[in-house]
Amino acid sequence: MAIVLGPNRYGKAETRLVRVTRDGDRHGLTDLNVSVALSGDLAATHLTGDNAGVLPTDTMKNTVYAFAREHGVATPEEFGLLLGRHFVSTQPQVAHARIRLESFGWERIGPHSFRRAGDFVRTATVDVAASGEVQVVSGISDLTLMNTTDSEFHGFPRDRYTTLPEATDRILATVVNASWRHSSEVTPFESVKDSLVNAFVTTYSYSLQQTLYAMGKRVLADHDGIAEIRLTLPNKHHYLVDLSPFDLENPGEVFIAGDRPYGLIEGTVTRDDAPPALVEWYL
Repeated sequence: MAIVLGPNRYGKAETRLVRVTRDGDRHGLTDLNVSVALSGDLAATHLTGDNAGVLPTDTMKNTVYAFAREHGVATPEEFGLLLGRHFVSTQPQVAHARIRLESFGWERIGPHSFRRAGDFVRTATVDVAASGEVQVVSGISDLTLMNTTDSEFHGFPRDRYTTLPEATDRILATVVNASWRHSSEVTPFESVKDSLVNAFVTTYSYSLQQTLYAMGKRVLADHDGIAEIRLTLPNKHHYLVDLSPFDLENPGEVFIAGDRPYGLIEGTVTRDDAPPALVEWYL
């Protein structure tokens, strides 16, 4: 039996970058977490300790900061493409660069004053091959949404272990984690976020699975440049509190917000003519 080295990559994870754009008294602010991973002809360092092809991860960190100064940061996707193309074009041993970015929002409260907008995180993953092929995936994480009605769940199979009552009017709450693969130019982030939120608001839900599909379908219907979207939706359960011991009725007004365990719904909505992915993209 032979033992061989399998797929591998290495890089610098979570380089924290804050870029201030100074335009007189009015400043702009970009707040990123940038991770770089490179793969290619790197077997020697694993097998013999030969580091001739190993660009130091400290160099990757420095490149992030230097590029922020030299090129600015227009969008996470554009910044990721700049970095990825740099690494595959300057390092002949590198066949593939993956740049992951998290973008943390700040709300302007003055010409040079900001307040952290902490209700979601914008994400991007950019893959660049030495052949010139690129793949851009944008995303959002930790977007919490809730409908206090217009949600049901019934008609499910029952066995000896089933205790869940059927619901014809329930709270539907989730924390949206979604990523979408672009097939052409990058679609504006805010427009996609609006499509996700609007679909959640306007869908009368008979299951969270149905809501997931409605959200993904709305994004693809609204944006021709998106090939497919992957959604991960935890079902944040809310349980009606029994107030009868206190001689009180509870007409759907007082709930316990459940923590765990929770249902977890995952799915991909895609076009039947979507171009193939360059690499697996929802890792």
